[in-house]
Amino acid sequence: MENTAFIALGSNIGNRYDNMVNAINKLIQNPSIQLVNFSSIYETDPVGYEDQDLFLNMVIMVKTSLKAIELLDICLKIEIELGRKREIVWGPRTIDLDILTYNQENIVSEKLNVPHPRMLERAFVMIPLLEIDPNLCIPEVEKPLNILLNELPDKEGVRIWKRKNGEDVFVPIGS
Repeated sequence: MENTAFIALGSNIGNRYDNMVNAINKLIQNPSIQLVNFSSIYETDPVGYEDQDLFLNMVIMVKTSLKAIELLDICLKIEIELGRKREIVWGPRTIDLDILTYNQENIVSEKLNVPHPRMLERAFVMIPLLEIDPNLCIPEVEKPLNILLNELPDKEGVRIWKRKNGEDVFVPIGS
């Protein structure tokens, strides 16, 4: 499995935690996807459309033999299987799976843009991403990610919900 991808997960409808665990388990049931690492889970204020419940967010790192567009198709299929409905832009969702990076590639197509075009503007993505790979470099981004995170205004809207390590340990997903 020669490709590395970081995927952001978010949920604010139903059992948010179960939605994320179910999404990850569906991903790794695919023999072409292997879970390598995952962040803690953060509870976050909604961004954009604010009249909705709080989100749970996290980031996972996977290895895959799939092409980026194939990985996207699997993510979109899982969203549908878990009840995702796209009714309001940035609105409530049972699950959201966004490919943040795929290797060090720049991909711009009708269906997929990688690196994710808004990831650097979202503390709820940057905080868990930096947790699992503080040295990650984003193609064509000059500043280190920790500097970019420090420049974001909405960090207080991102709070730890379940720690990967520490007092509030949760069982590793996929184990």
